[in-house]
Amino acid sequence: MEFLRQMEAFIGEAHAGGMRVVLCGDINIARSERDVHPKERNPTVVGQRPEEREIFERISGARLVDVGRALDPDNDNLFTWWAPWRKLRERNIGWRIDYILASEPLAAKAARCAAYREVGTSDHAPVIAEFDLNDEASK
Repeated sequence: MEFLRQMEAFIGEAHAGGMRVVLCGDINIARSERDVHPKERNPTVVGQRPEEREIFERISGARLVDVGRALDPDNDNLFTWWAPWRKLRERNIGWRIDYILASEPLAAKAARCAAYREVGTSDHAPVIAEFDLNDEASK
């Protein structure tokens, strides 16, 4: 929780200084109920607790855009992590805990953002975003 509070402060300072931010990685928090498969939902488990979601929502909702969700808003099967047992990955019974979050001006330039469940040997899927920054190269 302290790390999240410090991250919130850092992002606020960066934005106040006019910087654009991209935050990517394993945050270990499912933003909402829909980010956890119904068979895995439990509000008392780390990563789903209300206090974690509250601070993460302040970070991602007010100052940064969740690029994956912004580009795929209706996908209730968008997961990035699966417990490594009972073939949960193959059955897509997982959690979405890996994110690409970007400042609004950058998020508006996102062309694609996807989680690649079929790639890799980790219990996490790689999440990759592409941003169209061509107009900025000429500035």
